[in-house]
Amino acid sequence: MTEKSGVCVLGVYNADLIFRADRQPVLGETLLGTSFGMGPGGKGSNQTVAAARSGAKTTFISKMGRDDFGAAGIAMLEREGVTVLVERVADNSTGAAYIFVQNGTGSNAIIVVPGAAGTLAAADIDRHADAIRGASVFLTQLEQPIPAAVRGLEIAKASGTITILNTAPAAPLDDAIFRLCDYVTPNESEATGITGVEVTDLASARKAGDVLLRKGAGAALITLGGQGALLHSGAASTHIPIFKVGKVVDTTGAGDAFNGGFAAALARGEAPEDAARFGAAVAGISVTRPGAASSVPSLQEALALLARG
Repeated sequence: MTEKSGVCVLGVYNADLIFRADRQPVLGETLLGTSFGMGPGGKGSNQTVAAARSGAKTTFISKMGRDDFGAAGIAMLEREGVTVLVERVADNSTGAAYIFVQNGTGSNAIIVVPGAAGTLAAADIDRHADAIRGASVFLTQLEQPIPAAVRGLEIAKASGTITILNTAPAAPLDDAIFRLCDYVTPNESEATGITGVEVTDLASARKAGDVLLRKGAGAALITLGGQGALLHSGAASTHIPIFKVGKVVDTTGAGDAFNGGFAAALARGEAPEDAARFGAAVAGISVTRPGAASSVPSLQEALALLARG
């Protein structure tokens, strides 16, 4: 049997269209913004870049259109050293996202159109089962259809690959999916929606974590913004503080940086607590830079930050 290695990510690539302004317009209103940019995005793609830059051999499974956005996305991933398992289709577009970034705070609001990746089905995942089985870690989210995510998790779980479900964006989920997950990684609002426990701090995150464990998850890794993250399992409940590196410029993709870094650290055999701290270091650097995938630091940068404590 071939030894498992690296991270396999199932998810969506989007072309991010990034608008900066002091605030969002209300309906019927037109505002002048201060800047516009375009770059790679999509949770799956962002997490893939984060895992690759964090030192993991990384594979990306998705669908894209036969358009300029798709060509740019594949070229970007290949430059990052990613093995790209992407079907190009003529009858649908590559995903795109509108991202508003508020001047001063770096806070964001996002509208995502998955495009071709929105048609991913279980049969598409079966065609790439060997890549999933060969990975140390399988990571997916909820931007593509949930049945595709479930099938990926099933293949990974059955083969002994570590499974991570990033429950973003928020969506209704059958409890059966959690039994396929070694780690579930919601943020505060997603954890609140899944568990019915309003998550505002570490104490409420622990209560929500208990609910996720009862649903069948192996462990919950709940991200809490400025309060860091909580790694909660039946064995321990550990607070992972944030790394304050500098001024927050843009929080877009911070959760993806965290998840990709966490997955990469698990893939190289780090203990869960150490892997979560590594993910926090990757995210801590990313928010000091503009963009999503473009803001992800290198392995050396993240390790240097961890060494400084």
